[in-house]
Amino acid sequence: MYKGTIMELFLTLIDRVELTVFLAGALREDVGSGDVTTTALVPESLPATAHLVAREEGTMAGGPVVDHLFSIIGVEPCWTWKKEEGARFKRGEEIGRASASASALLTGERVALNLLQRLCGIATLTRKYADELQGMDVLLLDTRKTIPGMRLLERYAVRVGGGRNHRSGLYDRVLIKDNHVAIVGDPARAVRLARQRWPNLVVEVEVETPAEFACVLKAEPDWILLDNMSIRDIEACVLARQAWQGSPPLLEASGGIDLLTVGRIARLGVDAVSVGALTHSASWLDISMEVEL
Repeated sequence: MYKGTIMELFLTLIDRVELTVFLAGALREDVGSGDVTTTALVPESLPATAHLVAREEGTMAGGPVVDHLFSIIGVEPCWTWKKEEGARFKRGEEIGRASASASALLTGERVALNLLQRLCGIATLTRKYADELQGMDVLLLDTRKTIPGMRLLERYAVRVGGGRNHRSGLYDRVLIKDNHVAIVGDPARAVRLARQRWPNLVVEVEVETPAEFACVLKAEPDWILLDNMSIRDIEACVLARQAWQGSPPLLEASGGIDLLTVGRIARLGVDAVSVGALTHSASWLDISMEVEL
């Protein structure tokens, strides 16, 4: 679980202007020219209370996002959160409550639930992986395998669930992958070219065999990503780093890591494990909104 205040984390990771634009687009997609059902059936000033109820156990994430969503609709403040970000909840528990106009609650219901279910799902899966690494000095990292347009929010949910964020995109870290090497022809040369062009950025290079690892070790990248390696090959790379007389790189294991293998791989001596499943395979949690007068 994230140890600082949630608002500190939220403001660090989420640009408020970008969030407003994103949420406005989500509302525009769903509401369009107006909520015709609610307009026909619900008086605009009718007060109501909404209860967000978990239909399965999980980890809370997304409360500040829902708050901001309803502020765009024109309802602020209205939500009281029964579960803090990063807290676990059980099936049947109320995680949040709001008192506002019934029409506003119904108009924002679907977008709020879509976001909350997605972010809680990511935080819940991340927490399961983090639990497997408890007590180990190993980073649990996400990847760029996110829904387009939602990366900032999905990265936030990973952090709330106990993980850490890898690079934000193509602009903030050099990560030399197999296709780059195929063009350059040599991974060590690729590291040197990247370092020359971007001396102030972290330079990471992906390798698939201990032989490639030995080659790029001499170029002294900041990180080496061990991609889809066997346990034996990861162990060989860890030993090679220990014997290296130069500046030792940090090691990231990635590729095919799941809940059954993450602990074993982490204990091999790597500094981080990156798991694309935190975002691309997280299930949406079942959460409902129940409105009463």
